[in-house]
Amino acid sequence: MNEENFAEWLRRQGYQVIRSESGAWYNAGPRVFQAFPYGEVIQPSEAELRRLMLGRGIAALRYSTPLSAPQGMVSYHVILNGPYLLENLTHQSRTNIQRGLCACHVEPIPLTRLAEEGWLLQYDTLKRQGRLRSMSQAQWRRICLSAQGLPGFEAWGAMVDGELAASLLTVRVGDTFYVPYAQSLHKYMDRHVNHALFYISASAMISSSGIRRVFFSLHSLDAPESVNTFKFRMGFSALPVRQRVVFHPLLVPFANEASHQILQKLVKRYPESHIVSKTEGMLHFYLSGRHPIEKQDWPTCLEGWKVSNFQAAGNPDHLQKRPADVLAKE
Repeated sequence: MNEENFAEWLRRQGYQVIRSESGAWYNAGPRVFQAFPYGEVIQPSEAELRRLMLGRGIAALRYSTPLSAPQGMVSYHVILNGPYLLENLTHQSRTNIQRGLCACHVEPIPLTRLAEEGWLLQYDTLKRQGRLRSMSQAQWRRICLSAQGLPGFEAWGAMVDGELAASLLTVRVGDTFYVPYAQSLHKYMDRHVNHALFYISASAMISSSGIRRVFFSLHSLDAPESVNTFKFRMGFSALPVRQRVVFHPLLVPFANEASHQILQKLVKRYPESHIVSKTEGMLHFYLSGRHPIEKQDWPTCLEGWKVSNFQAAGNPDHLQKRPADVLAKE
């Protein structure tokens, strides 16, 4: 599957897709454009970014860039590099996977089933995360059904006595599988259905011909790092990158610490507001990304990498003189 099929999936959902010299972008939020596919690491010029925003009414851009880039918040991509073997996981993870496989059956499922039965799982997941306002049932159906007929899209499900207990939506773009959505029912979590689903689906994806990695998620703007704990225990790793947020020139004077403090207070007052939390996250990424990399607070999942690679080198220019995939394996 190529990038254009991914772009068509976004268009079918009602998103606007635009292109620049560095790649493709879509309006992930009101007047906010995100680069895609999400796992791409790009370095657009300042002139390119300016051309993108001016004349299009774009308030902000967000993209992943190398650690050696001059700006951007220290961040990570949650990825899986092959081979993915049971014996390489921790004893606890292996035990949970085996328990899960005894409790459920994992297999690909029709996108139509994910669209209908999957909403209950997605609603349950959003409720646990405190993000119920971020999506409606109609939006969920559109996400799933927009993928019908497009090469590379697939849904996976874990069934307990015929009931959908956990599910994933996956898509292949070039040599990478992406997992845009994952959801489960809380009542089955103690039966380790998520462990079984992740292991079976990830094993199938990473062993597919021509596949180099599975990309699970970006470092979230507003979710705590703990949301990725399960993935790391399942053998996924954190690939260090910088995430950069760029604001329209007219908004730059207002993107400051005072504005950030106001937004932090609003997040506490309106904890379920998706827009407020994402806006606060955008400003946080922007302000943090303006500091030198050695003066930033690194995500907890990168602390070990920082000690062995960054501090040992004692030179920020040392970072990313090697390809990103090499960094991920170290």
